[in-house]
Amino acid sequence: MSEGAVPPGQGFPGVDGPALSTGDEPLNRLAGALRRIGAVAVGLPLRDDDVAEAADQMSTLADKLEASAEDSKRPRRQPTAAGHPQDYFPTSPVIGYANPIAPPVDLWVVEGEDGQREVRGRATFGYPYEGPPTCVHGGVIAELFDELLGTANIVAGQAGMTGTLTVRYRRPTPLLAPLELASRLTGRDGRKIYAWGGIFHHGELTAEAEGIFIEVQPGRMLDIVTKNATGTEVPLVDPAFLRMIAESTPE
Repeated sequence: MSEGAVPPGQGFPGVDGPALSTGDEPLNRLAGALRRIGAVAVGLPLRDDDVAEAADQMSTLADKLEASAEDSKRPRRQPTAAGHPQDYFPTSPVIGYANPIAPPVDLWVVEGEDGQREVRGRATFGYPYEGPPTCVHGGVIAELFDELLGTANIVAGQAGMTGTLTVRYRRPTPLLAPLELASRLTGRDGRKIYAWGGIFHHGELTAEAEGIFIEVQPGRMLDIVTKNATGTEVPLVDPAFLRMIAESTPE
């Protein structure tokens, strides 16, 4: 059976039940409203006076939120294989309901033919994600696959950072159309972790990807975070990582 023959559906919301991070929380509502504004602003004709008024209102709101925000990074949730994949990254630019630039994408877990946990999903990409006329942008598809394959590795207990990602665009992926998603771990060789994913429209494969991910040891991850956080003028890491950095720094 070819990789593209993987069935896309299998029982939303999957074996883990519903997610916890997709509800009616204030951040999700804010992100949802901003997504609606973005879709209208990008895809539909608007009168200049209406746009100008909205821009003034949004600027005032942005000023208010920036002024009220604390001078620290929001804590990040650390995903585990036992959790719901939708809850791994609530502010992800791909699957995060609390991130206004995310479509967002719905993901859930199913049991594969060999009993391994695999990922299934669904998404509809609106006007802000258009590339060629009526088609989802190829870069957006690649971004989706990066998250989709990485999530499949996590649910299988084999998390890693992306090493290489190879995307094959089989046919144009339509905009404003319901898409089905599938991804799964396909193997491991030492620190290299292999995964595959596909996007389907009405059962036809529009794009697929193969990825090689690299297992990162906790100490190495801390080194990466510490280096990136050095010298920044804005909060880049959350309090948990700040404590880890402080504990690992010699006096």
